[in-house]
Amino acid sequence: MNLRLLQRSPRLLALLLVFAPIVFVASVTRLHGQTAPGSFTLQQVLSAPFTSDLIAAPAKKRIAWVANIEGRNNLWVAEPGSQGFAARQLTHYTDDDGVGVNTPRWTADAGTIVYELGGSDEDEAKPTPNPAWLVKGVTQQIWIAPLAGGEPRLIGEGHLPAVSPDGKTVAFVRDKEIWTAPLDAVDTKPGQLLVTRGSASDLRWSPDGKKLAFKSDRDDHSFIAVFDFDKHAVVYLDPSSDHDQGPSWSPDSKTVAFVRVPSEADQLDFVEHRTAQPWSIRVADAETGEGHAIFNAAEGQGSAFQPTESDAQLMWVAGSRIVFPWEKDGWLHLYSVAASGGESALLTPGDFEVDRATVSPKGDAIVFDSNQYGADKADVDRRHIWRIGFAAGVAATAPQQLTSGQGIETQPVVASDGETIAVLRSDAKLPMRAALVNAGGLTDLAPQAIPADFPASKLVTPQQVIFTASDGMTIHGQLFVPPNAKPGERLPALVFFHGGSRRQMLLGFSYMGYYSNAYAMNQYLASRGYIVLSVNYRSGIGYGLNFREALNYGAGGASEFNDVMGAGLYLKSRSDVDPTRIGCWGGSYGGYLTALALSRASSLFAAGVDFHGVHDWNLEMPVFVPHYDPAKHAEVARMAYESSPISSVSTWRSPVLLIHGDDDRNVPFAETVQLVEALRKQKVDFEELIFPDEIHGFLLHRDWLRAYAAETDFFDRKLKATPR
Repeated sequence: MNLRLLQRSPRLLALLLVFAPIVFVASVTRLHGQTAPGSFTLQQVLSAPFTSDLIAAPAKKRIAWVANIEGRNNLWVAEPGSQGFAARQLTHYTDDDGVGVNTPRWTADAGTIVYELGGSDEDEAKPTPNPAWLVKGVTQQIWIAPLAGGEPRLIGEGHLPAVSPDGKTVAFVRDKEIWTAPLDAVDTKPGQLLVTRGSASDLRWSPDGKKLAFKSDRDDHSFIAVFDFDKHAVVYLDPSSDHDQGPSWSPDSKTVAFVRVPSEADQLDFVEHRTAQPWSIRVADAETGEGHAIFNAAEGQGSAFQPTESDAQLMWVAGSRIVFPWEKDGWLHLYSVAASGGESALLTPGDFEVDRATVSPKGDAIVFDSNQYGADKADVDRRHIWRIGFAAGVAATAPQQLTSGQGIETQPVVASDGETIAVLRSDAKLPMRAALVNAGGLTDLAPQAIPADFPASKLVTPQQVIFTASDGMTIHGQLFVPPNAKPGERLPALVFFHGGSRRQMLLGFSYMGYYSNAYAMNQYLASRGYIVLSVNYRSGIGYGLNFREALNYGAGGASEFNDVMGAGLYLKSRSDVDPTRIGCWGGSYGGYLTALALSRASSLFAAGVDFHGVHDWNLEMPVFVPHYDPAKHAEVARMAYESSPISSVSTWRSPVLLIHGDDDRNVPFAETVQLVEALRKQKVDFEELIFPDEIHGFLLHRDWLRAYAAETDFFDRKLKATPR
């Protein structure tokens, strides 16, 4: 169907949207369902659950997670029985409506789960997204679901739930303030806990349940505060003009550790920050608020605080020590320091990065995932699970590897018995799913959730590719080669750029939903005869501080364009690639690089698909740095413009498909509006697919299907002599 015709005919577009499920399924079957033997459809490769939010219960060895199955978000639980662990779906939401299930929290008896139901938290200042145009709109709500049976019960509006240690109360955030509600009283309404300036987040109950720590964000600074339920009073912990974050309670509930990051008013995103005013760890008395530093990062490398993806950055372990992340040697590692202060100890030495870590219930172990590699250097593009043991008066054990092989394991949690470890796992053929770690390897907890027609056996195993950027930097990628490629045949090829840019694509399905979809799409494109190269360009994660904080990257010079050219030239040099039919695609930051490739190198890249890309850094930077004003930062603004695709649109010749939701809170829709105006003036062939009220990471599964079907059709028309 002609996309531009749809844009110019509101009535036709409205009818299509009303009948989208019927019309779209039929069109995909026609265009992409009846291809060569052994092929599969977009619906099939995107049909398996995407699993996230893995969490262990404080009792009974139970495990829970969230599964998104074709846009339907639900809680799942697993518990031990006579035949091993058994998993089942706990909630039963049936619509692809963009209403997510997030932040599950167990009660103390492991009998119920409190969770958030609603849209995205991308921008609290705006209404909750409603891309499905639900008549009553969408609000963020706190619900509770019993495991023993019965329907979930609404507690009230809010998000970021935190359940008290005794399981009787939930604290949450509503309109930037803290509210609480009893969990055992059906008729009692939530009440506001206190009135305070700023925006509350990071709610953390003390182990004895008598206090609640939280972060109070005041824009240019932030505090850690503690609310005392007995005294009904608040104390601010060692307040300063800096940014305090990540409160973490001591096991005896007497002190709180937190991270202090010095304020730097002129710091701008999307330019390198290899050093900064050194950050510190402070410990404060929860009664008096008096605090002091127990750790100060040294100047130079590692002085800028870089967190892991863990729920907690500071973790108390046996022996009264605190485990924390630090980039002292240029890699994101775990260290420990005594709660009383002193010398820090490196726990995870080597040229790799820790991604997520969690502490065991008794504090006698930390389990984490990393891309540490041994003989198989491909593991730098995977994740595996490791364990470190702790005991009072004894040095921490050396990291013990718990998983290995060709798969990807991440986000480990330790069950209430202190021994059972659950993870999320994926591989080249199957997306993320919950699994148990055991002596024999890994056991999936809910294999029944994978559809019978999911085309796992038809997917290819991507190859690790290491190539050279045009300026000589070493770049990693994953190459998808069509399974039915014939010797001597020259095929069309595509370069894929992830977003972020703080991301890393792996040799298997990603642990992020957006990139799990992108990986599936690359598999689908390969099945249709495209060679696809997924590029881990500079400024991404996984390869050390200096790679992530690449010189002159982004708005500071677009040095990633060297990686764009390196990828294109690598494909052009391959004997199985037609050098006249190389395209590119990507979303967000990947959309930026796609637009940069087309605007600066149309002679190499013959076509592109740009999902909600950044086209003018001076429009983008205010989203993340509200104080940024191009008029006041003239030199920065000049460089930002010169680093943007819009500055080189005069040399843009290749056709492009632009895909964007107009409620995007990450990349302003104005980016696409501005680019379209410029492309029209240049008479560049462009097409559009616009999703009214959709956000940056599309909330509706059917929008992903429509977008990917449009992308496939576009590349088939632009890069293939005859569509397959």
